[in-house]
Amino acid sequence: KTCQNLSLWLGLPSVKEVVSFARGERGRNGSRDITTGKVLYGTQKGNSRRLAHKLAHLAKVNFGLELEVLSLDGYEVEKLPEERGLVFFVVSTYTDGTPPEAAKWFFRWVEESAHDFRCGADFLKDLKFAVFGCGNSQYGRNFNTCAKDLSEKLRLMGAEEVADVFLGDEDKGSLDTQLVDWTGLLRLRLQDYCRPLEPAQAAVAAAGAHGSKRKSDKVKAKLERIRAEKLSASGQSTDIEDIGTKDLNEVEGGEKPEMLNHTVRGNLKKQGYKIIGTHSGVKLCRWTKSMLRGRGGCYKHSFYGIESHRCMEATPSLACANKCVFCWRHHTNPIGKEWKWKMDPPEDIVTGAIQYHRGMIKEMRGVPGVKPERIAEGIAVKHCALSLVGEPIMYPKINELCNRLHGEGISTFLVTNAQFPDAIEKLVPVTQLYVSVDAGNKESLKAIDRPLFSDFWERFLLCLQKLRDKRQRTVYRLTLVNDWNVEEVEQYASLVDIGKPDFIEIKGVTYCGTNDASSLTIKSVPYHHEVRAFGEKLCALKEDYGLACEHEHSLSILLARKDRFLKGDKWHTWIDYDKFQSLCRSGKTFGAEDYMVETPSWAIWGAEEKGFDPNETRFRKKRNHPGKAASVAHQNGHGQEESALAIKASN
Repeated sequence: KTCQNLSLWLGLPSVKEVVSFARGERGRNGSRDITTGKVLYGTQKGNSRRLAHKLAHLAKVNFGLELEVLSLDGYEVEKLPEERGLVFFVVSTYTDGTPPEAAKWFFRWVEESAHDFRCGADFLKDLKFAVFGCGNSQYGRNFNTCAKDLSEKLRLMGAEEVADVFLGDEDKGSLDTQLVDWTGLLRLRLQDYCRPLEPAQAAVAAAGAHGSKRKSDKVKAKLERIRAEKLSASGQSTDIEDIGTKDLNEVEGGEKPEMLNHTVRGNLKKQGYKIIGTHSGVKLCRWTKSMLRGRGGCYKHSFYGIESHRCMEATPSLACANKCVFCWRHHTNPIGKEWKWKMDPPEDIVTGAIQYHRGMIKEMRGVPGVKPERIAEGIAVKHCALSLVGEPIMYPKINELCNRLHGEGISTFLVTNAQFPDAIEKLVPVTQLYVSVDAGNKESLKAIDRPLFSDFWERFLLCLQKLRDKRQRTVYRLTLVNDWNVEEVEQYASLVDIGKPDFIEIKGVTYCGTNDASSLTIKSVPYHHEVRAFGEKLCALKEDYGLACEHEHSLSILLARKDRFLKGDKWHTWIDYDKFQSLCRSGKTFGAEDYMVETPSWAIWGAEEKGFDPNETRFRKKRNHPGKAASVAHQNGHGQEESALAIKASN
């Protein structure tokens, strides 16, 4: 065994291989050495597809295997009994432990065949396979369900599993790194089926590959560490070959890990995020850029009077407890149900966010149309939208962070996904507190938000109750998605009774383009007149709320409580930000009515401007995409000015 281990590190044939070769043996059960095979993947977000191609490359580098990479929806599953090469499966697990859409037929066939008496226990006796699962342990009992089920069902039909199923865990770090770890273990397992390349051959096969040796060294180091730990714990020597994939999935002890691994950090940076420390981020909003050019502000400018060019969009937690179907970040951020990472101090986060934001504002100098006076104003941050991505309220020191922002004279608009009721209860006064109310009932909320918590509905309702007890301004944020939640007006009305929010924002979903993580299309986005109609129906059911404001370009409308914000016939939805800061410094108890201001006429529901500030210059892009004429005709039929598709696509 000592010789075997030494051979492994040196890349030489094992003792078993040498003996087998001398005897003329070819492999297990006298089979010939395997040189071909397939990598079959089932993916929802594209992770499995990427990993499948990486696995094929690593197999070629290490064993000279020529593996064909195929999606499970393009593979004729009836040919599975005829496979004679090695077959690797890279599969993800989707909502409620179900397979991805593209893999549903394959998994159904496997399930039915495993329990079909006509197939029997030797139906797949010639199949040699291994499974790499892509999942996240935050999903509890549904963690890597598809990978585990596939392994079990194939073995029931007589298939030979050449390596234990590997349960890749996004929560433990990069899946790419875990795949490399797994291939290091496969080197031990596959020596009975195919011959590792000689060092010279491997060098040729790896030509053009970067970092292979460095990663291989890491795998060896991890294997050696696990072996040493087992020796220390049991007092008995453990052979490297006896270490299983479960051991490779073990979490390193000691200090807490950073929230962002190299892959996630890189993905977020590509999307324009400035990463602050280990778990926070800031990004320049498109409405900030728009108002720097004098082309109008966002809906919060129309509804609440913020200056969009002085607003910083940030988050102290890039992690979230949901994976919403309409997430405009395409699920590139981490997920979690509790804080388990290294934690940066709030003063560092605030300082870093302001510095990055100011830097991005300064970079707008020289951009055509940008006004110098707006640049000067924008550098002096006045508002912070804690809604960039993730779940800000997960950050354990969210109160200290909000207080520090207030100390800098910066207002706080904090958005939560309504899964952390205790954090809402303990939250210090913020300028405006939102909860995302993405559906009117339990089933729809589960389908849209795809929450990690099994008791998500109970948490959701409790968050609404906690919101009701807040004295500062509170908001329900409703995102309408065609064919998902637009028919749930009565159920939404029932939820309004629980939280009694000051305001109800209703907005059409933002279409972010096609991606593997969501089935939404441009057709999922409602027209502005449909958003208005939804608000009118809700007001008819809740007569204590009125139609206060609208911002057509954002497909957004605002409902407000009449008893608090309608004084005579004038709405008072805008905020006196200086008064809010003064009230915070006073240490006295105060409420939403203490810092409200009258809403200007151009922002009121039904105004000719439809929420566009007349002091700004309207800019309309020329769009020459197919179907524009039809869209304009359709929109004009409802009395709208602009192409509906243009409005949708620009949000």
